[in-house]
Amino acid sequence: DPAWRRERLIGAVLALQLLDRPADELVDIADIVGEQHVALHLPGERLTAALQEMGPSFIKLGQALSTRADLLSEQVAADLAQLQDHLPAFPGAEARRIIEAELGQPIDALFTSFDDTPVAAASIAQVHFAVTTDGREVAVKVLRPGIELAFERDLDLFYWTAELVERTQPRYRRLKPIDSVRAFADVVRVEMDLRMEAAAAEELGENFADDPNYRAPAIDWDRTAQRVLTLERIDGIPIGDRDAIIAKAKEEKVFVYYSTTDIRDGTAMIHAFQKKYPFVEPKLLRLGST
Repeated sequence: DPAWRRERLIGAVLALQLLDRPADELVDIADIVGEQHVALHLPGERLTAALQEMGPSFIKLGQALSTRADLLSEQVAADLAQLQDHLPAFPGAEARRIIEAELGQPIDALFTSFDDTPVAAASIAQVHFAVTTDGREVAVKVLRPGIELAFERDLDLFYWTAELVERTQPRYRRLKPIDSVRAFADVVRVEMDLRMEAAAAEELGENFADDPNYRAPAIDWDRTAQRVLTLERIDGIPIGDRDAIIAKAKEEKVFVYYSTTDIRDGTAMIHAFQKKYPFVEPKLLRLGST
């Protein structure tokens, strides 16, 4: 029973904290939530599998913890970074119902075609391809049914745990667990209002409007609401698929530069590369973010 396992998971975390055991021993709780995790040898792998099984809020929590090697070991943090934000899809009929309720129109008045099978399903939402009534190919992101209620329920558990840790474990107060949960909650709440994502994407596109090497998909505001986001469909290579990007670069004889600070920094690198290897033609590889 998922509810029982969730309570056991939280109980195990509390027990380890109250017993004053090292933070990296938290990974042993993964053995509680399923025998299938026993085959996973690395402690971080077991914790990752357990959080994956617990559902959306716990997946998001694990991703947040992956940036806190000061709480866990470096290896556990690295393993948590591999958490896959994927869950089974919910029915296309339910997605249609949510779209109609959010936009106040029947689906046929919005799209000439709508694929009931999603192309991607993550912890908070899933994405369907569609064609608008004026003939544009779009991607439609729809929040999961009941995700807000499920998140608030899990958030109560996170706050309860953080408050108990702060009261009973003075050595952890410097880490401010309650403030950490609050920051986590703020981030996820923003993610659950797709209008915020749409506004951020549009602003990003405007900031790079004069850059020929960058393009953000256009937002369809007439088909966007709190729980529905409709944007231009763009085909490309997922930015996380490193092998596919390298293979395409070799095929096209281009140099691919990654920048973690400013995507436009790649311009100088490409120019320097061209001077050394003039036979390589600079081209734009269209990369995606999914």
